[in-house]
Amino acid sequence: MTPGAAAGAALEQLAGELRAENSVISPHVIDPSSPAALGVLASSGPRRRDRAGEYAGIVECVREGYLLHYGYPRLIVPPDPDLALLAGDYLYAKGLERLATIGDGESVGELSDLITISAQLHAGGSDRAERDAAVLWLASAVAVAVGPSPAHEQAKRAIAAGGPAEPLHAAARESAAQAGLSEQLARASEAVGFSPSYLG
Repeated sequence: MTPGAAAGAALEQLAGELRAENSVISPHVIDPSSPAALGVLASSGPRRRDRAGEYAGIVECVREGYLLHYGYPRLIVPPDPDLALLAGDYLYAKGLERLATIGDGESVGELSDLITISAQLHAGGSDRAERDAAVLWLASAVAVAVGPSPAHEQAKRAIAAGGPAEPLHAAARESAAQAGLSEQLARASEAVGFSPSYLG
């Protein structure tokens, strides 16, 4: 399987792993019906292509954890909210542990910030929370792919403090364009239900 194909199959691979673990989550795993677009974006950067399938799986694992907390999960249909939160926390930890095993501390920091800031956005109760979290996901996937730029770090701190999402999205677009990942960013934007027009 080519690296690109492995990245595209990240959700199927993750579903298989979760079933094989024979945990309390395993009976509730379903076949994914959506693309692994964020994983493909994160694994398409020049620093990640040699381990594309692994990076795509890690990002999609953390994404599924996020969706179990705040959205509509694609791989797990938990029977109650308590199991949803438990499964979400488990997938967060699973993804970060994999990154730590690889030795990619920079991406561990990026995805840890993503988890923390996402929680802040949703806890704030703003009507912008879902939109801003989508921007954060796209920006973080780009940062994993190519490394975080100073503009990304500054805009990430600003959005965590309640600032606008526009600078973070602009930094992600610029980094993606420089790395030749604009098409992957567009596909990931569609997958998370985000359009730049939402920013006004």
